[in-house]
Amino acid sequence: MKEIRTEIDIGASPSRVWQVLTDFSSYPQWNPFIRRIEGEPVEGAKLHIHITTPAGANREYSPKVTLVAPEQELRWLGKMPGLLSGEHIFVIERVSEKSVRLVHREVFGGLLTSFFGSSLDNDVKKGFEEMNAALKKRAEG
Repeated sequence: MKEIRTEIDIGASPSRVWQVLTDFSSYPQWNPFIRRIEGEPVEGAKLHIHITTPAGANREYSPKVTLVAPEQELRWLGKMPGLLSGEHIFVIERVSEKSVRLVHREVFGGLLTSFFGSSLDNDVKKGFEEMNAALKKRAEG
């Protein structure tokens, strides 16, 4: 198992952050990491996700939405059975009436996890941080 964890404080309500996070059709306008998501934030739905890492790697994958708790948590899980799995997790924690902390994580498992170790630690984590900053700017703007 391997986990990437980032967090950022955002001066906006949980509903505003949730709105930005789940408006997949707007991702191309603001998100430097997850460039596009096709599908809906509905439990059991299949998504088609296009990412571009800070190092310029382009990847596509098709995870399944596993949890939708409005204004609190969104999760999806992608798998290559036995080889690699990744559960992407967004948690919105209320800090005050007008601010939240976004915890943005991914938990990886499977045989290939160690193979991708350094790129996960550096490139993907930096992508999470860039996405977090862009989400903050959009939610506060």
